[in-house]
Amino acid sequence: MDNRFYIEVNAELKFHHESRICGDVFISRRLNDENRIIAVLSDGMGHGVKANMLAILTATMALNFTLEHKEINRIAEIIMNTLPVCSERKMSYATFTIVDIEFDGNVRILEYDNPQAVIMRGNKVFEPQWTCVMLEGEKNAGKEIKSCEFTPEKEDRIVFFSDGVAQAGLGGGKYPFGWGRDNAITYITELISHEPDISAPNLAHKVVNMANVNDGYLSKDDTSCAVIYFRQPRKLLICSGPPFEDHNDKVLAEKVNKFDGKKIVCGATTADILARELDRQIIDTFDFDDPDLPPISLMDGVDLVTEGILTLGKVTEILKTYSSSTRLTKGPADRIVRMLIESDEIHFIIGTRINIAHQDPSLPVELEIRRTVVKRIAHLLEDKFLKEVTLTFI
Repeated sequence: MDNRFYIEVNAELKFHHESRICGDVFISRRLNDENRIIAVLSDGMGHGVKANMLAILTATMALNFTLEHKEINRIAEIIMNTLPVCSERKMSYATFTIVDIEFDGNVRILEYDNPQAVIMRGNKVFEPQWTCVMLEGEKNAGKEIKSCEFTPEKEDRIVFFSDGVAQAGLGGGKYPFGWGRDNAITYITELISHEPDISAPNLAHKVVNMANVNDGYLSKDDTSCAVIYFRQPRKLLICSGPPFEDHNDKVLAEKVNKFDGKKIVCGATTADILARELDRQIIDTFDFDDPDLPPISLMDGVDLVTEGILTLGKVTEILKTYSSSTRLTKGPADRIVRMLIESDEIHFIIGTRINIAHQDPSLPVELEIRRTVVKRIAHLLEDKFLKEVTLTFI
């Protein structure tokens, strides 16, 4: 990947206060073979199941056609022709914003009927040249697609949201005409000025939360905000398991010592090797924050020391079901998950010496070989969280 910056992608969605499902849909995909990220936000008309189905249909089509490098107006035309049209308002049943990012090139944004995306360069609004394309064809004549293209810089952010944000507070005392894009921009600018390195999930959460406040805590529409943040990568190293050959103990210790970023050690044997090779002390704690797992230990120069395979197994389970509403505890696995989510580049160093403890047939089947568990975690991090992951076996 281009060394200039890491691209963090996240979104927060809140459904209409009378619904159980969100009529807005956000999907994103990282294409490592093409060095691209595509993110799509679609807002189905109305709310509830019907809106959700239409938004899923729209977002999926938008993603797939963008993957195929189709022309902007061609993408829009196909989507519009596929979507049903409201018989009363003669409007397509879903809106969309598509952001197509090439790691070493430009960003293209394509919009239909969503509030215009906000591009922040640091804490200032950056205005690229937007163009309007009028669609042709009987069904879509006169419909307008907006698009822009620009080269991103470090600390740029793209913030795009559904009209649940722009119209928050509509008909109320403070914002009788809705919060509006301009007020949302003022709020986003204040947040970034106050906290220049605010993460994508945090910024998205705060925008949706403020829209909810404006609505008197009863969202009158599905409300969603997506944020793409171009920034310095945050690096994390996780090492687990003793090296296959004893003479590699020193190599492992050097790699951990020299790593520029946060460090986690999973496994007592691995921690003992590092303590011996680096002449550090391990201090055990007795904080049983998770009844299923042994407590953490402390070591100078390492951010977190935990038990090995059981903890990594639990990390896998938490990542599988993780969503924006997940509340993490202080348990060892939860701490690892928090650090994984806050990191961009995650490096695993996996020792391949077989641990005799895991060969005991009386132990539960869940005690899988370390390599399998780590590969599962790596898969989840890449596919679900769009993280960059490297695995080194030693």
